[in-house]
Amino acid sequence: MPALNVLTLNCHMGFDLLNRRFVLHELREAVRSVGADVVFLQEVMGEHAMHQKKHASWPDAPQYAFLADSIWSHSAYGRNAVYPHGHHGNALLSKFVIATHRNRDVSIHGHEERGLLHCEIDVDGTGHPLHAICVHLGLRESHRREQLRLLCCVVNDEIPADAPLIVAGDFNDWRARGHSLLAACGLREVFLEAGGRLARTFPARWPLLPVDRIYVRNLRATEARVLSTQPWSHLSDHAPLAARVAW
Repeated sequence: MPALNVLTLNCHMGFDLLNRRFVLHELREAVRSVGADVVFLQEVMGEHAMHQKKHASWPDAPQYAFLADSIWSHSAYGRNAVYPHGHHGNALLSKFVIATHRNRDVSIHGHEERGLLHCEIDVDGTGHPLHAICVHLGLRESHRREQLRLLCCVVNDEIPADAPLIVAGDFNDWRARGHSLLAACGLREVFLEAGGRLARTFPARWPLLPVDRIYVRNLRATEARVLSTQPWSHLSDHAPLAARVAW
């Protein structure tokens, strides 16, 4: 049966840890080097007119399309935050066909715009679509609790119980208080299973807080890594997570 390499990364809008340098070109080379089949992206810009005027190297295409380039021939974008000069959200890049995708607004009114990007991917040789949900949750615990409840509703009500599923992204749950909610709907966190604790990913240069996760259902992880060394430590404020999952 097939296996997939998975990467999740908060892109920090294409800027470095301190928002001083535009590093999207370096980030693209680093993402390519991982050899991921499916890439989960958070805080990726679809458009930003002011930055485009300010930075000569700003790409003409949306950031997710620039990162995908010729490596990932299929992509989906979910716009979460919209402002006068542009918008950003979650994206998923895939080497396999994305059959369907839907972006769900899980924002709490009057606070940060957040979303769940749910894709169905046709992976060769499996016979069943792979469900992939790219997650970016709120900073307040009460907001995350409601957003996790909505996520569990999607998992329980809209995804077949025997379907392979990956849920990955920026959960902002540094106290791991939402983990039990996800475990209750059958999700297993790959770093917790592999090493007994959640991966520390924030801040990227000195990772202390476990805010990024990769959960699976009806899959098994055979490898799990935190990418916290150079060049990753200066390409975002989050360290990426990489895993290999198999059927």
